[in-house]
Amino acid sequence: MDFELTEELKMLKEMAYKFAVAEMTPFSQECDEQEKYTPEIRKKAAENGLVGAWIPEEYGGAGAGILGSTIITEELCKVDMGIALNITAAGFGCESILQYGTEEQKKTYLPLICSGEQVSAGAYTEPNAGTDVAGYKARAVKDGKDYVINGNKMFITNGSVCDFMVAQCITNPEEKKHNSFSLIIVPANAKGITRNKIHGKMGIRASDTAEIALEDVRVPQSNLVGKEGHGFRELMHFFDTTRVMVSGQALGLSEACLETSIKYVKERTAFGAPLGSYQLTQMKLTEMAIRIEALRGLIYKSAWLIDQSKPDYTLAAMAKFYGGQTAVFCANYAVELHGGYGYIEEYPVQKWYRDAKILELYEGTKEAEIMTIGRYLQTK
Repeated sequence: MDFELTEELKMLKEMAYKFAVAEMTPFSQECDEQEKYTPEIRKKAAENGLVGAWIPEEYGGAGAGILGSTIITEELCKVDMGIALNITAAGFGCESILQYGTEEQKKTYLPLICSGEQVSAGAYTEPNAGTDVAGYKARAVKDGKDYVINGNKMFITNGSVCDFMVAQCITNPEEKKHNSFSLIIVPANAKGITRNKIHGKMGIRASDTAEIALEDVRVPQSNLVGKEGHGFRELMHFFDTTRVMVSGQALGLSEACLETSIKYVKERTAFGAPLGSYQLTQMKLTEMAIRIEALRGLIYKSAWLIDQSKPDYTLAAMAKFYGGQTAVFCANYAVELHGGYGYIEEYPVQKWYRDAKILELYEGTKEAEIMTIGRYLQTK
């Protein structure tokens, strides 16, 4: 077994972090305070091959695979998870186009994402159905050569800034629940679409999140992704893949918490000695480091297996579950180690604390991951 990254991945890792420090750090606090989206940074990232890096070169991507994209995510999230999402999730939803779309769809949409010209969104979650994917109600009815879509979507990443979205809709209501859904590409400027940015989020405030209403939205049936009625299975496969990259967010944020905490406790004194000299401080740092190392192994292995066409989606669920836990754990300890300073905006740990919680919620709650893992364990 070889745990060493290739030279290409090492270079990608270094380049992504240097980009984040240079381009993201100056705007981090401003974007958090003002809930400011960052298209200029996204476009610069695209010029450096950091947008849609998982997309093959033939469609304009860097061809870095899931492992390469996860490493990019990790490095960017060491600096700012919200701004990082504007880069790493710029093609959110397009994973399904690559996996199931027609050649024409791939050539039409994927290069636009990689070049930074356009942004996509995955329009899945609804006001009354999040983790319960089978509970989605948005419906697409055939009318001539078109689908006419009606429904509401909620908590959509890139929702108010995207150029198109991949929406999960009921197309075959007469079928059993899991066979009734389809994925459909919907232009964001189509008549009948209303988009409202959601304000006041606890964390990842630079990332755009919106609610979307679709009222008699007409799109051609050629915008169907994959097979009609297979949308549920296609979406589950989509999440099985993207959960690994979301885990990369947790890894990067956790590493930042540890590195910043180590620096702080070496400089800060208490009762006449460096804070880092106390056993309780060392215990907290040690627990953070152990969790981070264990998480890295889970994530890298999960991503590598997908790139080798040997995906282990239970392992991916484990990475997602443990990633959220680790990020929340490390952010909490980072604030505690910084004491009162950790509670004010002068230090970034308070922001990381707010950002971390979403990692236990989106792309499958920690409870959903437990159910996935638990069911698998009982089939062995």
